[in-house]
Amino acid sequence: FDRQADYDYTVTYTMIDPEGKKLCATEEQEYVIEEPKLWWPNGYGAQPLYTVKAVLTRGGEELDRWERRIGLRTMEMKREKDQWGESFCHCVNGLDIFAMGADYIPEDNLLPRISRERTRRLLEDAKAAHMNTIRVWGGGYYPSDDFYDLCDELGLLVWQDFMFACAYYDLTDDFEQSIIAEATDNIRRLRHHASLALLCGNNEMEEFHYFPLLAEFRDGKKDRTLARPSHHADYIKMFEYILPRLVREYAPQVFYWPSSPSSGGSLDDPQDPTRGDVHYWDVWHGEKPFTDYRSHRFRYVSEFGFQSFPSLATVESFTLPEDRNIFSRVMERHQRNKSANGKILSYVSQTYRYPKDFDHLLYCSQLLQADAIRCGVEHWRRDREYCKGTIIWQLNDCWPVASWASLDYFGRWKALHYAAKRFFAPVLLSCEERGEVDQNPHINEFHPAPIECAAHLCLSNESLETVSGEVCWSLRHADGTVVRQGTQAVTVPAQSAMWLEDLLFPEASVTGDYCTYAFRREGQTVSAGCALFCAPKHFEFADPHLSVRKEGEELIVKASAFARAVEIRSEDPDLLLSDNFFDMNPGERRIRVLRGKAVTPTVRSVYDMA
Repeated sequence: FDRQADYDYTVTYTMIDPEGKKLCATEEQEYVIEEPKLWWPNGYGAQPLYTVKAVLTRGGEELDRWERRIGLRTMEMKREKDQWGESFCHCVNGLDIFAMGADYIPEDNLLPRISRERTRRLLEDAKAAHMNTIRVWGGGYYPSDDFYDLCDELGLLVWQDFMFACAYYDLTDDFEQSIIAEATDNIRRLRHHASLALLCGNNEMEEFHYFPLLAEFRDGKKDRTLARPSHHADYIKMFEYILPRLVREYAPQVFYWPSSPSSGGSLDDPQDPTRGDVHYWDVWHGEKPFTDYRSHRFRYVSEFGFQSFPSLATVESFTLPEDRNIFSRVMERHQRNKSANGKILSYVSQTYRYPKDFDHLLYCSQLLQADAIRCGVEHWRRDREYCKGTIIWQLNDCWPVASWASLDYFGRWKALHYAAKRFFAPVLLSCEERGEVDQNPHINEFHPAPIECAAHLCLSNESLETVSGEVCWSLRHADGTVVRQGTQAVTVPAQSAMWLEDLLFPEASVTGDYCTYAFRREGQTVSAGCALFCAPKHFEFADPHLSVRKEGEELIVKASAFARAVEIRSEDPDLLLSDNFFDMNPGERRIRVLRGKAVTPTVRSVYDMA
């Protein structure tokens, strides 16, 4: 409308602070907040949100209303030259953020079944595992406004892919107009969200276009493309001209990144470990051992993962008893990754004894998934000066299925999600153990020197304060008795990682002893774990005689010997606990019930698997 031509129209702007106090009600379009309450990602501060309203009236009658919630913060992607290459780091309010999170896919294969309540539970469970970042994968869809509102509330940074993935596109005139319309609509819809950390052109398409340019692919050694020369030109137009131009026009404050993975665009080595982000899949697709993660330094790992089966209760939702074999037709229909069930068995053979039944094979697969991802995340957190992000593939499922998700279709926590709650904790004590797995993994091969048993501990502190406390460690026999132990006072500055002195155990039995470690602060255990010096399949476990009893809203687990990967189960498959799939020494451990009911609880460990 023409304000000069019709003075009956009035637009009133209102700002309401996070406590509900009205800061202004004016026709002016600018307002200065003198003491702003800053919005922070989860783990770094609070998430205060302001409400901004614009109301159009004529003659006292309201004709239209625009209302948004906003967070006040600065948000950038820090890319600075350094001695290794170029950094790639979220920087919020001037503070470098170590991204810890997961990739998000559609929550259901039938979108009308998604609700705000279901999305809230999913994202709250991500926050409960100390995640601060969610990457919306470009092969899915643009979530509803509820998703982004909840990310604002919960402090989850959003890495938002545009919806292009793993393909080649012909940029016709009609398709270009479609791209412009779709991107414009979503940029304008999302640009006000405090959680929006960056907009990314696509998933893995730069990598798809880069591979055919390499001699090894042109020679036919690994032909994975039907790309034509025009596809390369169209790719550059779409993701390095059209989309960044739209972002500059409609959301100039938002960082644009051409692809994931990428080193910055122009088909310039998108998997370069010294700059940009990478997707790393040699563990899982390449069937390399978990310790392979420790051979790699990346600036930001935006995708890496490992599959597992869901719980027995979830499998029972889509099978009959006769289907409960991982190679049955029904189970293979619920496995969309070619040969993946065989991969899981391959990793079982590397790590555990063959499980005694179907139920324990499902359990074993979840232990593999948790151990694999833990190994990677702990390594990259120890390398915090170089690496600034670890995003797990994937957070959730769109149907009940074997997959890389840490939360299954019904929102049930797999072992991986419980592990993530530990390895994404702000203060983490982790161990780079040395033993048979790294020195003589194929035990029938000749190994001239004795196996060195050692533990190298590192304390990672992602909190905003200096942390002081005591690191306690012990070398133990399989029955839990202590062979040798020690303590060390430590102080670690905020947002840093500190290696401790190597622990050497020349007296250790490779297959009969293990190391436990814990960081304690003011009498409380903050972070703890254990390490074996051989593959679990070769460890001489003693019977821990596990038992569990209920006392009010707590479960008390008792063990008489070392118990690895203790799982508490209930007749209620939606039982959520303060911890699960944990290691424990002889004694008792108290676990709180957070959701669901602990109906006739039972308990098992790796000892019971074979």
